[in-house]
Amino acid sequence: MDYHQKIVSCFMGEFYFLSNFYPAKVEFEGITYPSVEHAYQSAKTLDISIRKQIAVLFTPLRAKNAGRGLTIRNDWDQIKLEVMEQCVRYKFTHHAFLGNKLLSTGNGLIEEGNDWEDYFWGICDGRGENHLGKILIKIRSELRSKLSP
Repeated sequence: MDYHQKIVSCFMGEFYFLSNFYPAKVEFEGITYPSVEHAYQSAKTLDISIRKQIAVLFTPLRAKNAGRGLTIRNDWDQIKLEVMEQCVRYKFTHHAFLGNKLLSTGNGLIEEGNDWEDYFWGICDGRGENHLGKILIKIRSELRSKLSP
């Protein structure tokens, strides 16, 4: 299979490593989390004690559910893309094997295909902004440029 033209259309199976639920420690604002999902959900609040509670939740799904119940910080809509990019960048730059796997996707399109109607971070039924896919493509490009002299 030619990975240089491959289109990643969902983050399952061989591409599960691209998922925010994939277990890879991420540090965000001084706290270490077991996944990007944990870090991202905790960033919705400025309350350090709640962030620490989210950091020790057993699964990314529990972290996601905890994030749904938070009183969201006022600036969240302005910073959520930056927060996601920072967390995803940490994952792929601090875990070399994950960075290499991201590079192995070549130059192909990366889409966070889903069936839960997430049109902001991904693509559902052929529609969506695919912000997570765009972040992954950007980070892949940054990693590749570091390899080039």
